[in-house]
Amino acid sequence: MRQGWIARGCARIAAAIAAVAFSARPAAAAAPKSDLQWIGTWAAAAERPVPSHPDTFRNQTLRLIVHASAGGARVRVRISNAFGAEPLAVGAAHIARRTVGAAIDPGSDRRLTFSGQASATIAPHATAVSDAVELEIPALSDLAISLFLPEATVATTEHVLAKQTSYVSPETGDSTAAVDLPIARTITSWPFLTGVDVAASPAGAAIVAFGSSLTDGDGSTRDANRRWPDVLADRILKADPRAEIGVLNEGIIGNRLLTDFESPRQAGGPFADVFTNLGPALGQSGVARFERDVLDQPGVKYVFLALGVNDILFPGAFIPASESVTAESIIDANRRLAARARAKGIRVIGTTIPPFEDATFRDPTIHFSTPEKETVRRKVNDWIRGGSGSDFDAVVDFDEAVRDPSRPARLLPAYDSGDHVHPNDAGYVASGNAIPLALFAASKK
Repeated sequence: MRQGWIARGCARIAAAIAAVAFSARPAAAAAPKSDLQWIGTWAAAAERPVPSHPDTFRNQTLRLIVHASAGGARVRVRISNAFGAEPLAVGAAHIARRTVGAAIDPGSDRRLTFSGQASATIAPHATAVSDAVELEIPALSDLAISLFLPEATVATTEHVLAKQTSYVSPETGDSTAAVDLPIARTITSWPFLTGVDVAASPAGAAIVAFGSSLTDGDGSTRDANRRWPDVLADRILKADPRAEIGVLNEGIIGNRLLTDFESPRQAGGPFADVFTNLGPALGQSGVARFERDVLDQPGVKYVFLALGVNDILFPGAFIPASESVTAESIIDANRRLAARARAKGIRVIGTTIPPFEDATFRDPTIHFSTPEKETVRRKVNDWIRGGSGSDFDAVVDFDEAVRDPSRPARLLPAYDSGDHVHPNDAGYVASGNAIPLALFAASKK
């Protein structure tokens, strides 16, 4: 049986040796500040909001909860106005370690500044990076980033499927320093916040998981951090608590590799009304957002390519059948993305597309998988599994990890969240466990 990955020029014995080296390397002295680099410890892909009900805030504080992967002692955050047509006013910002709910550890609270200023105005389509602050962040810990929005502010840029509860204060002014934030309501998106970075030694690295809802964690339990990138981060840090490797989730629900969904006029099929509602929230195509969400991430040295499933599944259900794709078009796009990453010195990990037989959306009587779509999936997967060194540095077989051995075109029932396309927590754990840690053995202190 296949091992679920192919590492170029690496035999199994060599991989095992590398894995031992990864988990048993000796401690090293901390690098001088002048030698430190930034790596991402948490990230979320920027999206437009759902057009029918964008969030609006005024004179309120958002306390956004995120789960760090790599630890560090210096930190900064990134706030995005990527899709805003107007300047974004941030009246104040803080970062702290979260304790429970919306509460923070008061000793960890730090005010964030931007070019030395306590407030910031972020131009349309721009991103602001805060000044660095000294703050000890344990690996795999929860952080609270608090943003005070003094003006009427529509969340024109957000991450829709956070799978994490965050908090909104009443309209009572700046509460960014509050230990126990007063709560008016909760949200399950991340408005404006797209990244948290930590300072690491020159050996530090970030891994970007670039994908769709199968990477974003649709089907997993909210607030449990059971997406497969979370599982990978947990495994890396448990194997070596000193590892300086961040895992960044740049998945977007409904995202396609080849085509933007920027206009509801593209909708068509039995679920066209769903796409008319979600529309632009499903993101720019993978090809279009690759530079922002992968190449521009701080410290990125590895990328998982995990897009293509929606390109295959959506035509004839959410969008017109005329937008059906071929296996060759998906293969070509993967080759182009891999070449762009490798030109920047980033190692590329291809991933197979998991099974989707009998996949449903809202109506269990209507399936949007077909034998023709399954043929495309298999052709793409056959190419990925046979990926030569000119295309990928490694391959991880997510299909093999979650499929039903007795019926390989469908998810194993024990891993099925219920819609026959998105895994549940156990399925995401199986996917995360299919990734050999030896792939990242080169990133050592």
